[in-house]
Amino acid sequence: MRIVQATLEHLDLLTPLFIKYREFYGELPFPDSSRKFLETRLKRKESIIYLALADDEDKLLGYCQLYPSYSSLSLKRVWILNDIYVAEDARRMLVADRLLQTAKQMAKETQAVRMRVATSVDNEVAQKTYESIGFRVDERFKNYTLELGD
Repeated sequence: MRIVQATLEHLDLLTPLFIKYREFYGELPFPDSSRKFLETRLKRKESIIYLALADDEDKLLGYCQLYPSYSSLSLKRVWILNDIYVAEDARRMLVADRLLQTAKQMAKETQAVRMRVATSVDNEVAQKTYESIGFRVDERFKNYTLELGD
């Protein structure tokens, strides 16, 4: 497996897996809107997307997408690991681990103070994976969200 940073050339390969990620969390597929969303993020350099590709073919095994943020308290960069998804037939191949290690290295190289990630409370597989590379539950701050509608 090789990990590469996504470019616009990868949109056709990435979009179907991005749709599966959305469906995993109960969203409708919206293929055209999903592709446009990814295209916009890449064109504007608003996120970094890493792809895990099979060595022997251009098959996408998984991806992760990170967004930059900043910490006013530490006066440093923070990376938000917003998406990570592994194709069903690639699970148990350490794809998520490789993607997370790549993201962690990039965060260090950009002098980030931390990476943040959230997952559903019942996604124990993801929680164990995050903890295995050093993520810890935030005991200092309680996170809230404000839904603003469509």
